[in-house]
Amino acid sequence: MRRHARARASFTRRALLIGVGQAAVFAGITARLYHLQVGDHDKYATMAKQNSISERLVAPERGVMTDRFGAIIAGNQQHWRALFMKAMAPEPDAVLENFYRLVPLSDEEKTRIAQDLADRPGYIPVLLKDWLDWPDMALIEVNTPNLPGVVVEEGSSRVYPLGAVAAHAVGYVARPDQQEAKQDPVLALPGMRVGRSGAEDANDLALRGSPGFVQTETNVHGEVVRVVAQDAGTPGRTVALALDAGLQQFAMQGLGNQTGAVVMLDATNGEVLALASTPAFDPALFDKGVPKDVWNAWMQDPHHPLLNKAAAGLFAPGSTFKPTVALAALKCGALTPDTILTCPGSLQLGDHVFWCDNHVAHGSINLVTALQVSCDVFFYKTALMTGINRIAEMAGLMGLGVDLGSDIPHAQTGLVPTLDWARGHHIHWVQGSTVVQGIGQGYTQLTPLAQATMIARIASGNAVTPHLTRRVGGALHPDSVPGAAPPLGVDPRHLAIIRQALFDVVNTPAGTAYASRLTLPGVQMAGKTGTAQVHNNSAAEKMKNFDDMTMAWERRPHAWFVAYAPYDNPRYAVSVLIEHGNFGAQTAAPLAHDLMTYALLHDPAGRDVPLANPPPEPPSTMPQGESA
Repeated sequence: MRRHARARASFTRRALLIGVGQAAVFAGITARLYHLQVGDHDKYATMAKQNSISERLVAPERGVMTDRFGAIIAGNQQHWRALFMKAMAPEPDAVLENFYRLVPLSDEEKTRIAQDLADRPGYIPVLLKDWLDWPDMALIEVNTPNLPGVVVEEGSSRVYPLGAVAAHAVGYVARPDQQEAKQDPVLALPGMRVGRSGAEDANDLALRGSPGFVQTETNVHGEVVRVVAQDAGTPGRTVALALDAGLQQFAMQGLGNQTGAVVMLDATNGEVLALASTPAFDPALFDKGVPKDVWNAWMQDPHHPLLNKAAAGLFAPGSTFKPTVALAALKCGALTPDTILTCPGSLQLGDHVFWCDNHVAHGSINLVTALQVSCDVFFYKTALMTGINRIAEMAGLMGLGVDLGSDIPHAQTGLVPTLDWARGHHIHWVQGSTVVQGIGQGYTQLTPLAQATMIARIASGNAVTPHLTRRVGGALHPDSVPGAAPPLGVDPRHLAIIRQALFDVVNTPAGTAYASRLTLPGVQMAGKTGTAQVHNNSAAEKMKNFDDMTMAWERRPHAWFVAYAPYDNPRYAVSVLIEHGNFGAQTAAPLAHDLMTYALLHDPAGRDVPLANPPPEPPSTMPQGESA
């Protein structure tokens, strides 16, 4: 009994000790909970807010650009980049200093980052460094606790598979400037690019797309815990140009080291099948930023590689202007197809003598023959009989010296003078001023694009408008729709006379371009040569019958040739300019022959081009199986 009593007393003491211990533990837990929930409420409420959801906008993928058959001529290449979200960093300046120690940047880049941070709202990330390599990424990853607000993500840059071959036609993109970013905050997003020239500029809004977003959960240290949601945005639309990449490459190869331009159009609707200008440049350099030494070299190059000579280069057209003068004369009745004018080799006007080419006397000839042999004296007289205002009026109908309404940015209108223009520029207009305009000299300045438009309008009889863009998404460009071009408004009988003369230029032994006639069976080309002087030869030089090829390059004449084919069913129109190429028949016409042969054999304008889905993107250059 005693033994049982002692056992019960021992159990009671142990139970009491355990109960006291449990009570003490529960009291401690209660006190701790009170301290956490009440005493430190403000502290942990602040920490909980910091460990929150952050959202930032992301730039959309820029739309792909293709040629008319779907070959990519402007695409995107993926890479890694580092961004900074100022709102996620408690001490932004300290974070940037930490980043600069890990990834050295130039003073220019640091200045740009400071400017971006000052100008942009907190929800817009700022680019720290593009094109991160793996060592940079590893350093950033290891030092993440010291870099709150720094995010590594996948970006893209613009690539141009054809490089300089299509630089002036396709154009290039660059980062928006500060003013653009202020006006449209979306443009401030890292990776956003703005078209600056060519088709990139003309279709910029369609190519941009709409931004997406990324929602991430971050802890108190600014470290990303997880991605909550993301949307890549809406990519820009696919833009198909009218260019044929093969023909474009062929045109650039044909120009070679010569300075000049080529424009080939679909004569039925004005689609630009080739637009080449030499020398050219690498458009991809503008996406990253052109190095100073490269920029300085471009600026000092006398051949002006950044100038799109095809659409913005202004040159005297020489004898390629004569068909327009002839149409003006026919319209006003100054000439008829049967009118005979005599060329004794020169025209005396007051005390000045205007010579025919090489002082050749062509004798008594009509309009068709005058164009065939390119008689200057015939057109000196024709210009005087017609008058400069009537010539300018017809030039406007042919697309010369007027706004063509094309979609090619920065295209120049050129100039065909009028009496009002002369008065406005305080120029005393005399008969001799009109004389030289009759052969495309003097004040007349035109672009190769305008010249191609002129010959396409003569060929088709319609007011075709040149345009680079063929489709945006699935929509066909309005000017590409069959039958869109209205009638030219020129008497068809007059056009027929000019077409016959241009046929004779190429296909008769007396024609100035006979050596460049087509050799394809059953197909003829019609065209006109031109040699435009840029140097006013002295009387002594003329008396010596000098050779232009002995002159310095910059003083030699420009060589022109404009043409269309097939003669009986016009499909292609081409304009070739060789800057300081001397004689059009010797340098420009042979290249036009080759281009026209290529076009007729491959027939890019005549082939059915099905509406396809957007082409696939170029393969990524990022290592497979890796992520930021």
